[in-house]
Amino acid sequence: MQPKPNIVHLPVYQPGKPIEEVKRELGLEEVVKLASNENPFGSSPAVREALIREMSNMSLYPDGAAVELTEAVADFWGVKPNQILFGAGSDEVILMIARAFLVPGDETVMSTHTFGQYKHNAEVENAVVREAPLKDATYDLPAMLDLVTGKTKIVWVCNPNNPTGTMVTHGEVKALLEALPSSVLLVLDEAYAEYVDSPDYHDGLELLKDYPNLVLLRTFSKIYGLASMRIGYAIGHPDVIHTINQVREPFNTTRFAQVAGLAAIQDQNFVKDCKERNLTGLKYLTEEFDRLGLSYFPAYGNFIMVELNRPAEAVFDGLLRKGYIVRGGHKLDFPTMIRITVGSDAQNRGLIAALEEVLAKVPEVV
Repeated sequence: MQPKPNIVHLPVYQPGKPIEEVKRELGLEEVVKLASNENPFGSSPAVREALIREMSNMSLYPDGAAVELTEAVADFWGVKPNQILFGAGSDEVILMIARAFLVPGDETVMSTHTFGQYKHNAEVENAVVREAPLKDATYDLPAMLDLVTGKTKIVWVCNPNNPTGTMVTHGEVKALLEALPSSVLLVLDEAYAEYVDSPDYHDGLELLKDYPNLVLLRTFSKIYGLASMRIGYAIGHPDVIHTINQVREPFNTTRFAQVAGLAAIQDQNFVKDCKERNLTGLKYLTEEFDRLGLSYFPAYGNFIMVELNRPAEAVFDGLLRKGYIVRGGHKLDFPTMIRITVGSDAQNRGLIAALEEVLAKVPEVV
């Protein structure tokens, strides 16, 4: 058997340690996972009620076009249904965009230290990946623009950026769009947009009115608390959405995901409450990091990267043994940092107490 030569070097995605595995391996009764930027407050009660009602339809195929959910989301954002496309998480939408637009030899531009699925899917399509380094842990959009050539098909921007949590402003994104050739698609990944509390954050829908070469990515996995449902979507110009739709697999989102998404988007009070509680949690964590003399990147999502001045793997292991799963920077090319999902008040306080104990035992890097 001969696989595609351009994929043999690709790593298989390694998810964070699941709670059940950590409990079993370490003999712990309670484990708190603050590694995957999940919503610690779960999902709207309306979602659970909708899923219970949907149980009787398990034998039926889903609506392949997700018509009801598409109409609800389009209405919510004030766009037309033909501007919306759903995937099994925004991960699949990224895959479909790469499949629809990239052929071998095409170029695509992104940043270093960002969401890995942009690069992964570009390499699957045998495209040439050009990466600009972060500047102060933030996307350097002018440097990315400098990498655009006549062969460039797609530019990817994650805002706020995963894993750093930093953001670029509306003015910076608009300047990038103004300078990009109209033939180049800008994919603006807004997975954590609902958490942002900054007047400088970009308005993707406003930009979309003037730039048809822009596509926005959204997800129900984060603030809506539907990570297990795998449901995300793109918003774009009808022609762009049509092109992506041409490579979409039939029945790519389940009945349960569609029902959950419909119930979730109709409960914006839940979203507002989660945003406020996340901001409270971020404030607590940053104040505690200040008290401990630890620096951190500005955080605009529901997670924060903190500098430990110690080997990240040692701190990760120490926290794991105390029942806290975080994302070790040694896996993200930040060898002395960890990424922490903002949890509930009790989870945040427990994490800080555990971190303080671990830091006392792990020597600083000289």
